[in-house]
Amino acid sequence: MRIEQFELERWQSVWENQVELNLAESGVEPFHLRELFADPTELEQLLALPLGYPQTNGSEALRAHIATLYPGASAANVLVTCGCAEANYLVVWALVEPGDEVIFMQPNYMQIAGIARAFGAQVRPLWLREELGWKPDFDELRRLVTPKTRLLAICNPNNPTGAALNTTERKQIAAAAASVGAWILADEVYRGAELVGEMTPSFWGSYARVLVTAGLSKAYGLPGLRVGWIVAPPEWAEKLWGYHDYTSIGPTAVSDYLAALILEPARRTRVLARTRRLLTQNYPIIRDWISRQQGFLSHIPPAAGAIAWVRYQADWNSSEFAEALRRKKSVLVVPGDLFEMDSYLRLGYGGDTGKLRQALARVEEMFAEYPLSPPTVPSARKRA
Repeated sequence: MRIEQFELERWQSVWENQVELNLAESGVEPFHLRELFADPTELEQLLALPLGYPQTNGSEALRAHIATLYPGASAANVLVTCGCAEANYLVVWALVEPGDEVIFMQPNYMQIAGIARAFGAQVRPLWLREELGWKPDFDELRRLVTPKTRLLAICNPNNPTGAALNTTERKQIAAAAASVGAWILADEVYRGAELVGEMTPSFWGSYARVLVTAGLSKAYGLPGLRVGWIVAPPEWAEKLWGYHDYTSIGPTAVSDYLAALILEPARRTRVLARTRRLLTQNYPIIRDWISRQQGFLSHIPPAAGAIAWVRYQADWNSSEFAEALRRKKSVLVVPGDLFEMDSYLRLGYGGDTGKLRQALARVEEMFAEYPLSPPTVPSARKRA
């Protein structure tokens, strides 16, 4: 099996710790360990934890807490993984064979598409449409589905647009999958990072052949724990555990312990409330900054996630601009062409408020200095 270079992940992994200001992050400001322990006795309990092998599919306590996020689920439906990335990998590995077709929502984090192609599948993009508020065209979806369709890969809420599907839209996706007996892989790692309203309803329970993946990296501000999960019918949770035995084997003892602590309902509520405070505090800053660019920038407000998917009005290659911004201003953004959509930038706004303002000011400086500023927007070079 040969895999293609995962350009999106490599861009972030190489540079995110080497710039002064990082707008490439798609989650919220990460917790420090001391913030998680209001009670000193809890820290002592952590320090007394033996560092042996934990239950490899996740402890009963952790799986039970995860199950409460999915109506009708129990611990038997849950497999704990090393981040949502491993969860997605295991699902594609278990389901996809050479010659299968995978319908892949785009734009999207490109992991699933790359894995599916490596396993010999034909990947057919289901493009989200800006004119539809970053929703799919469901007539197009029905045309894409064929008897060879094995998997529909959905990201909801979506990375990078921040759009979330409503009940009717989720039902249409489930109906399209059911028409050919395909599976749905619903990556819901941004669920819980909504700016307003309730948590986005899960795809879980909408259709018999649904596998949900998620984790603590985005909405919970805990990417360093590397805790993810799959929610599946019990026989599939058991089957996927067998694949998991060949990869990371299990979570670390510390990660399992901390994840179970954090997902206890009362603490989980506090963690997600912090996430919403960060988003509602910082989103107006980036929204107003975009509006000040006099038509050079535009975006559709995200429903969830700490990311803005921003279109610019210039004939620039997004990766070339992002590289110049990194070198000259020490600011990291994600260029749109890494999502196979040039003329866009993904800007993260879930971090420190002061650093967000600094980073946006430097991006604006770069717009003024970049040599290919478009003649159709003459003010772009003159903005302070």
